[in-house]
Amino acid sequence: MIVAADLVRSALRECGTLTRKEIDAIAGQGAGSYIGLWLDLVRVPPSGTWERRRADLFALAESWVGPQPEFGVDDALDQLVRHYLTGFGPASVNEIASFCGMNVRDIKPAAERVTDRRFLAEDGTELLDLDGLPLADEDTPAPVRFIGNWEALLLVHARRSRLVLEEDRPRIFGIKMPQSLPTFLVDGQVTGTWKHVDGRIVLDEWRPIPVSLRRELDDEAERLAQFHR
Repeated sequence: MIVAADLVRSALRECGTLTRKEIDAIAGQGAGSYIGLWLDLVRVPPSGTWERRRADLFALAESWVGPQPEFGVDDALDQLVRHYLTGFGPASVNEIASFCGMNVRDIKPAAERVTDRRFLAEDGTELLDLDGLPLADEDTPAPVRFIGNWEALLLVHARRSRLVLEEDRPRIFGIKMPQSLPTFLVDGQVTGTWKHVDGRIVLDEWRPIPVSLRRELDDEAERLAQFHR
């Protein structure tokens, strides 16, 4: 595989971009699909779509973002944990490891090195965070929000029951819909699903919406409908 990666790297340095078919031909049968594990690539414009993935054009990442600094394994893990917590902290070690697709034992040392603050969740789970990051007051109102498929907010908090009630989870995720369904949040909690039909947003509400928030939900739905037009 290393030899295949070197061949593709040389070709990209000479040509600039390659299609997936061209990468497969250079790397050899079966190697092209895994070349990204050994060679940092980016998709560049004009590229394909979800329906036309074979139209993608690939280039060397270093030619677009510049040479990457040398990182040791510990430095890379520290950076990974910092970036995760910057976007999604406070979080438990298990949540960080799950999101990164890594074992807890590999993430835990980095989490211990870089985290400065610790909290306890309602269920007693230790949550880690970085010093200096904003932490909303518990009384801060959560505005109505419409979110789409593959929403990281739902995936990263895979078992935060405050965001998604356990009894609601099968309504969003399943074998036939692993990408999740478009949902909406009321008071910071998934309360139903939505879809765009004939120029308007149709809601499937799972529980009664408080009267005080109904106008906010309707207004946000109208703004989303306008966005689709």
